Amino acid sequence: MKPVADSGLLALATNRKETMAQMFLDRVDATPAREAFRFPRGEQWTSVTWRETDELVRRRAAGLIALGLEPEQRVGIAANTRIEWIECYLAAVLAAAATTTIYPSTISDDVAYIVADADVQVVFAEDAGQVDKLRSASASVRKVVLIDGSPAPDDGDWVISLGELDTLGDSYLKEHPSAVDERVARISPDDLCTLIYTSGTTGRPKGVRLPHSVWTYEGAAVEGMRVLSPDDLQFLWLPLSHVFGQVLLAVQFQIGFATAVDGRIDKIVDNAAVVQPTFMAAAPRIFEKAHARIVTMIKSEGGARARLFDWAFGVGARVSALRQAGREPSGLLAAQFAAADRLVLSKIRDRFGGRIRFFVSGSAALDRTLAEWFHAAGLLILEGYGLSETAAGSTLNRPSQYKLGSVGVPFPGTTVVIAHDGEVLIKGGGVMSGYHNLPAQTDEVLDGDGFLHTGDIGHFEDEFLVITDRKKDLFKTSGGKYVAPQVIEGRFKTICPYASQFIVHGNLRNFVSALVTLDPDAIEGWAADHGLAGKPYAEIVTSDAAREMVQSYVDELNSTLNRWETIKKFTILDRDLTIESGEMTPSLKLKRKYVETQYADLLDKMYE
Repeated sequence: MKPVADSGLLALATNRKETMAQMFLDRVDATPAREAFRFPRGEQWTSVTWRETDELVRRRAAGLIALGLEPEQRVGIAANTRIEWIECYLAAVLAAAATTTIYPSTISDDVAYIVADADVQVVFAEDAGQVDKLRSASASVRKVVLIDGSPAPDDGDWVISLGELDTLGDSYLKEHPSAVDERVARISPDDLCTLIYTSGTTGRPKGVRLPHSVWTYEGAAVEGMRVLSPDDLQFLWLPLSHVFGQVLLAVQFQIGFATAVDGRIDKIVDNAAVVQPTFMAAAPRIFEKAHARIVTMIKSEGGARARLFDWAFGVGARVSALRQAGREPSGLLAAQFAAADRLVLSKIRDRFGGRIRFFVSGSAALDRTLAEWFHAAGLLILEGYGLSETAAGSTLNRPSQYKLGSVGVPFPGTTVVIAHDGEVLIKGGGVMSGYHNLPAQTDEVLDGDGFLHTGDIGHFEDEFLVITDRKKDLFKTSGGKYVAPQVIEGRFKTICPYASQFIVHGNLRNFVSALVTLDPDAIEGWAADHGLAGKPYAEIVTSDAAREMVQSYVDELNSTLNRWETIKKFTILDRDLTIESGEMTPSLKLKRKYVETQYADLLDKMYE
């Protein structure tokens, strides 16, 4: 068992709030006039204070109460990340309800399952498309509140607009001015706050029950680490339907920094340049795409600029190695680094607004080589670890205490141990109370000592936790050798700037193979340089030239692997994997078993 670091425990004990609702209201009382949120309206960004946010969400909470919503009854939110998502979430929290989040990309059958399993009473739906998915669940959903647009005439009073809910709340508050405060006062730390359904890499999603206490723990624990301050500015684009996005709200309410909100993934880089955040959280795929875009752009230009780029990153890598060892450059290296930073590295940082103190990476494994590339540019990525079942945060690297390639050290008040078979076990304030309506599955993962069995394999290097793979993803070749696919996949995507997905396969096979997809944006520039400009994507990626290119990167990958891990054969798919096709989760994790089933014929063919 590893000892838990003492830093932050005092702040955790002193500053932890009772409930999520109280944490928000205390923030409003403490800093009413400070900026709370910033969000786009057309081409401009506007902002609201904590007081203004409170005034709006109280009206909306009163509207929910007027609809007859009772404490801990479920309110669904089916919308993309935007300011209205946060406002509707806070309204539900202040009404003492529990939120159930629904990814906008979720298919109708799964929406119906989630709504029925959670017994959702009211749903905030982003648009008419989301309302259509709810029609088959109309028997259990009493009311739908439409965020964008107007209700269809055929829906009668089953669908109302957001404005109508706010008006209803205004009327209710005139007659019951203390209704919201009374609801908040009745909330217990053990009351259900969030029923979040895992995106499910296999099978039906499971509802994770997260009481108010897990969110107040997460907020106080991060504050206790002293990695963020009220003067920070967060850029939040992550899906708020995912636990990673929601924990960032809890941390914001506790600490009081401002958040710029816009969930449009294609606007991340443009928004960062305008907003100039001091930190941003992301899944590894975002860092992979940013790295690939920069590297392929420089490669296409070639010449002196490419040589300057390579030289600057070579210098940056030497400085990164020193800083990882707790030292700073001096003498000639310091002078070279100053020039490299001025000419190249600072321009990489400027693409993200120029004020980033650090990124936070989570939800999937981040390849160490990629983290080192960003570190060479002066962009520190703090990788963390957690699950939906632990309210997202269990371990984290810190700006003054980090080890690239690890997921950091445990949160204050969290205990992490490694079982005899290498499985990571977690106990602490962020652990769920159980799976909704699934007592047997709850007992499978929560043992009698209160430890959550995560299903991940890991080990400690000094005090830093290193995750090697999912327990269920590890496979054994027919020769009896174990292979950890995630490590190999992450390494390839760092080596090959054109890669989108690299799915390693080989369970009980006599060698390891892979399915490959190429990034549609990155491959366009490559195609132009290889006489394939303007050709359809499928024709480009299945060309002989594309195969030769991928083979060269596979050869480079193989040179870093053990003999039994090397990729002997691969197949390039004629399209990328997507969330909509069911091959990726909304948090950009691969649905490995599903993909292997979908492409079983192609996989089998490589072993003929």
